[in-house]
Amino acid sequence: MKFFIDTANLDEIAEAKSWGCLAGVTTNPSLYAKTGGKLADFESHMLKIAELCEGLPVSAESTAATADGMVEEGLRLAALASNIVIKLPVCEAGLEACRKLADKGVRVNMTLVFSAPQALLAANAGARYISPFIGRFDDISEDGVAQLADVVTCIGNYDWSGKNVDDKVEIIAASVRTPNHVTQAALMGADIATVPLGTLKKCLRHPLTDRGIASFEADWKKVEQA
Repeated sequence: MKFFIDTANLDEIAEAKSWGCLAGVTTNPSLYAKTGGKLADFESHMLKIAELCEGLPVSAESTAATADGMVEEGLRLAALASNIVIKLPVCEAGLEACRKLADKGVRVNMTLVFSAPQALLAANAGARYISPFIGRFDDISEDGVAQLADVVTCIGNYDWSGKNVDDKVEIIAASVRTPNHVTQAALMGADIATVPLGTLKKCLRHPLTDRGIASFEADWKKVEQA
């Protein structure tokens, strides 16, 4: 399973990239707003992320309300850099725009997916990536991991050759909040987990690892002082 970072913060992207295990970036309007960015700077900011990631897929989300608007914005964003993927919400307009963009050779990440039927519709509309959410189910006391498992199984049952730009569909486990979400997504075969930097750091940490490092350092100091 590959790791994307879910942020629009350039410093966070650079830090995660320095670890050597980053495979892409996902952004959304809320994440861009958290950077304090302005509307006029949005496209230049997406370009900075695309350049920082050196060819790794970077999802930039359209905020248009109509299919025509999504297509227009999507084409403009995709023209900024070859690694920009257009992110669209799963809805009537989103599906229509997805098909039109895919037919023009633009990769689409269909987001806000909460069910297997939504995922199947997105795949048939030409989505290159499908982003089912996990954590938001926790907010309404439902099992997001089980819903993700249904999506992974349903999409994996079929050959999507010829449906989109790259003849494949990858599942991005989104709204990932805990290391256990990452583990469960990997166990069921999700292709990608897109994870905030804070959660990535939680995945890296383990108390026994920390204890072992501290022990090695203490013992080495004894060697140095001998």
